[in-house]
Amino acid sequence: AVTKLVNELYGDVFSKIYGYHSTGLRYFNVFGPRQNPNGAYAAVIPLFIRAALNNDMPTINGDGFTNRDFTFIDNVVQANIKALFQPGVTQHNVFNIACGEQTNLNELWQYLSDLAGTCTAAIYAPERTGDVRQSLASIEKASVLLRYMPEIQVKEGLKLTYEWYKKNENSKQLA
Repeated sequence: AVTKLVNELYGDVFSKIYGYHSTGLRYFNVFGPRQNPNGAYAAVIPLFIRAALNNDMPTINGDGFTNRDFTFIDNVVQANIKALFQPGVTQHNVFNIACGEQTNLNELWQYLSDLAGTCTAAIYAPERTGDVRQSLASIEKASVLLRYMPEIQVKEGLKLTYEWYKKNENSKQLA
């Protein structure tokens, strides 16, 4: 988080001193096909999908009521294109790129397990130290200045992502 803030500060300084105007995009919990569920820092959605496909019990840190503003990759692509072609940039700007809605981990697992047709319960582990409990982005600035509007909401994105993983479940990426 600190390095992200520093990059935004550098963008602002370059804009004010050198007249080099840039646009920063803050992506919130991006997900979609081809995310690797392996590794120490794997995102929760591919981990949950792998668990659902294998009829395994996923691990949820905390009580499962931690909320995130999940953002489907197609929305991120849309935001990048709109920012790239934004007319009349006269200063450094930073925009939140998200769906503007919260989904908790229990809801996320329930929806994915319903898609998979599994009744497997989650395992609850201790909450991770330093984890943010609630995350919800305001996308108003991006909506007004970039005309960014998420075209794919969370549930539709989850369904598209789940279907990709199901189709490609024999991929080395899912092993």
